Amino acid sequence: MNYFAHAIRFLDRPVFAIATGLPDMLSVVDRRMRLRARRVEPFADGSGSFEAEVAAGALQHLEDDRWFHSTRCFVETCADLTRLFRETIGDEDGGARCAFLGHIVTELQLDGVLIEQYPELLDRYYELLDEVDAAAIEESVNRMATKTSDRLAWLIERFREAQFMRDYVDPSRLKFRLNQIMLRVRLAELPDTLEAALAESWDIVRERFDGLLPREHFKF
Repeated sequence: MNYFAHAIRFLDRPVFAIATGLPDMLSVVDRRMRLRARRVEPFADGSGSFEAEVAAGALQHLEDDRWFHSTRCFVETCADLTRLFRETIGDEDGGARCAFLGHIVTELQLDGVLIEQYPELLDRYYELLDEVDAAAIEESVNRMATKTSDRLAWLIERFREAQFMRDYVDPSRLKFRLNQIMLRVRLAELPDTLEAALAESWDIVRERFDGLLPREHFKF
């Protein structure tokens, strides 16, 4: 799951909703900085305080990923998209880039399907990013995480300004965003030929929406 899928069920709890994206935000800030459940759980005391909501949202992300990544539909969709991308751009690097793409495109385009269905809720998500106290979130996370950083508040502000999730619904714009990720993880740039495959993968993800977000887990 990606940012929007994690948050969409909790938009009535602003701090919690934004905190569901924190584990992934930390991978951008510092890949060695993690929110481990055992460190976060003591802060999620159910009090409804700002810090408790930060902790509870981060724990929700970890629980979401636990079931989502273990579902048969997710595993099969990743495999199918990996094969599709390998047929399109090859696997000169041993297949690492295509396997990474199979995983991440499944998640990004799943967000894209949700955005297509609920565009007004994406607008609300970005409004929440503007409403929450990014500096206070950074302070709370620094008390919970394995490391500290002074860049998280900046990233939250940048996240709101860029609004890059709006690009997930268009193959050309999605390829641009994927190349930003490729640069960050030190994988080769993606060619323009990928766009046709992204259009095809969009149809695959859309058709499997109910299997990727089964109702017993994704109550929305």
